[in-house]
Amino acid sequence: MNKNITIKNILEITKGKLIFGNENLICEKFSKDTRELKGGEIYVGIQGENFNGSTLYEQALQNGAIACLLQGVEIPNEISQKYPDKAIIIVENTILALQQIAQYKRNMYQIPVVAITGSVGKTSTKDMVANVLSQKYKVLKTQGNYNNEIGLPLTILGLKDEEAMVLEMGMNSFGEISVLTKIAKPDVAVITNIGTAHIGNLGSRENILKAKLEILEGLKKDGTVIINYDNDLLHNWYEQQKQNYKIITYGLSGGSDIQGKNALFYENGSQCETNIDNKVYEIKIPVGGEHFVQNSLCAIAVAKAFNIPIEKALKGIETFQLTKRRMEIKEAKNGATIINDCYNANYDSMKAALDYLGKIPNKRKIAVLGDMLELGDYSEELHKKVGNEVAKNKIDILICVGEASKFIVEKAKEEGMNEENIFLLKNNKEAIKLLEENMKKEDAILIKASNGLNFIEICEAISKV
Repeated sequence: MNKNITIKNILEITKGKLIFGNENLICEKFSKDTRELKGGEIYVGIQGENFNGSTLYEQALQNGAIACLLQGVEIPNEISQKYPDKAIIIVENTILALQQIAQYKRNMYQIPVVAITGSVGKTSTKDMVANVLSQKYKVLKTQGNYNNEIGLPLTILGLKDEEAMVLEMGMNSFGEISVLTKIAKPDVAVITNIGTAHIGNLGSRENILKAKLEILEGLKKDGTVIINYDNDLLHNWYEQQKQNYKIITYGLSGGSDIQGKNALFYENGSQCETNIDNKVYEIKIPVGGEHFVQNSLCAIAVAKAFNIPIEKALKGIETFQLTKRRMEIKEAKNGATIINDCYNANYDSMKAALDYLGKIPNKRKIAVLGDMLELGDYSEELHKKVGNEVAKNKIDILICVGEASKFIVEKAKEEGMNEENIFLLKNNKEAIKLLEENMKKEDAILIKASNGLNFIEICEAISKV
């Protein structure tokens, strides 16, 4: 059942000031972008480092916003006369106000909430878990990369008649997940792994674990924690904390509650077996790669936490679809297979993607790799580790773009990869030209880098329309 928030509620929640407008106006949808704003939405002006989105209030009103939540701006008197059926609220901090309103809305709904964090695999795990939960509930899930201090509240504020939520939680530093989990109040908290993403900000994997464990601060008292038992730091944490939390473990190694066995990998899928309550089930996953097998085991653990029958969970895994640009299989103009994983990159996701590429049978394997950002002092070391993975997985051709990618190239050569098959290029255009001149129909081409390198243009240039 939809529960309404009014302008009056927002004023009470945020201690904001109503410049003009009707207090009884119902606020159903919220948007932070005047370009994407739809009629009837509340525009939230976000203060950035170099720009205050609150200055765009008139553009928002012209584009159909029924109200604006703003900070740091003076509103001329004529605006109220020009837009008499609209409303403007001024608050001290729009991001904080957005979070307060989202927390208020969350508290209106007594529905199951799953929160997911981890160094790698958050989005794909979220997609799979949401599809499994959708076998029992109508599910609202995080869209795209709406997993931060702004995106998560906006997701919750989109809640209407859904019966469950699956929320992804990202972070760059300490304290960020703490804020998100206290808004979301999850019934189940999932930690997929502890790797090296954002190690440049946090300084060590142990600190990354500490930051990810903030997710437990908002966990309901009788809530369940689900962790990857194969991850060394999570494994150790489990051994120390298993008396203090209700925990379900998953993984491919022995000892986990939901254990995958006899994993097989194909170009367009993978499978494994798991034994639950003395019955063996076969899990069929429509995406290749060991990390997706791990994701499927995690999704089964979530199903178990919510008493969803295993048969229904398996159906949810079989039919799930990945968010675009996450290990998305596409066809090149010449018929080659493209693995589009260019949304983001860190060492752990690079390793997983190269492992997947290396296991594809009967294909010439091409890795188009770019810089991994936000690694700070660890950048050289981790790019060299990627070079080692390239050689280990017997990649046939390595194409690199980016300043730090020289270390991938350097290590791949050092590990014995044929120098004639290694290319360090200046920009994406050179990579496109090289691929167009050299790719063959039987190739499998992995395209992966941090989002800032805009590798999507490489993918789009060589893809079939």
